[in-house]
Amino acid sequence: MVRIIGVVSGKGGVGKTTVVANLGATLSNNFKKDVIIVDCNITTSHLGLYIGMYYCPVTLNDVLSGRAEIKTAIYEHLSGLRLIPASLSLEDLKGVDITKLRDALNKLTSIFGKTDIILLDAAPGLGREALATLKASDEVIFVTTPYVPSIVDIIKCKQIAEESNVKSLGIVLNMAFKEKHELTVKEVEELTELPVIATIPFDKEVLRSLSIRVPVVLLNEKSRASKEIIKLAGILIGEEIKKPNFFEWLSNIFKPKPKPSRIEEIKTTLMMPEQKIQVLEEKLEETEMPKKTEIKEEIKKIPKVIEEEKIQKKRKRSKSKKKR
Repeated sequence: MVRIIGVVSGKGGVGKTTVVANLGATLSNNFKKDVIIVDCNITTSHLGLYIGMYYCPVTLNDVLSGRAEIKTAIYEHLSGLRLIPASLSLEDLKGVDITKLRDALNKLTSIFGKTDIILLDAAPGLGREALATLKASDEVIFVTTPYVPSIVDIIKCKQIAEESNVKSLGIVLNMAFKEKHELTVKEVEELTELPVIATIPFDKEVLRSLSIRVPVVLLNEKSRASKEIIKLAGILIGEEIKKPNFFEWLSNIFKPKPKPSRIEEIKTTLMMPEQKIQVLEEKLEETEMPKKTEIKEEIKKIPKVIEEEKIQKKRKRSKSKKKR
């Protein structure tokens, strides 16, 4: 049975969308689950931007306004994770009925019966979009920071979840510095009467991942934030990533290096624009619409990136010469 899990926050800026993107990526990549992430923040959508998927002709807005079927609004990331984005255009807000979200998700589960988890990225706060997302969920995770104002908002969200018969899975404490002025895990649990299921530390690698639009769990799974997100994913599905024993580790040393995985492909193609063109052109041969259109748009943008990098290098050289 498909699990529909809403990811909710009482206020903006607590890292909710970052958690959704990375949780989806690690469930798909590390645990081999069939996962769809849905941007339910119709008015200020960002989820697609977080994973480098910003050209999506059909969106959730089109589905909720009756202009398209939900199966046409699904896009696959190179990691295997699938996305249903919301539109970045103000024009696409016309005629959208967010209360139809649950009906759209029911159609989705009937089409993609093998999907394990659908993660809903709710709008922050307790507005119409956030409430509709909560009510469309079977289970809910609350993302917050370890400070009193954020926790107060989570208590309100929890009350609405209870009234809507949505199961609360627990709290994710995000961007924790573990300073004395922060609320402790015990204090948060006492105030909310909910378990803290993960504490994700503030990590500069997350900022780097946002700048290049790759989930941090794919960019650097050994970073502090990645380790906690991977643990969180394991808790949600009741599984652990198997660690190799000594003999497995020893045998792996002498194994020939495997071909780069799709995750390595993401890293290299983002870091090396020339190589990205070649990889994307090869993918065009085996890709169908609407993803083919997206790939073509990506290819068009790469020469501009290369040219900008060359200009920046020239500027740096000229500055260094002047200093001499």
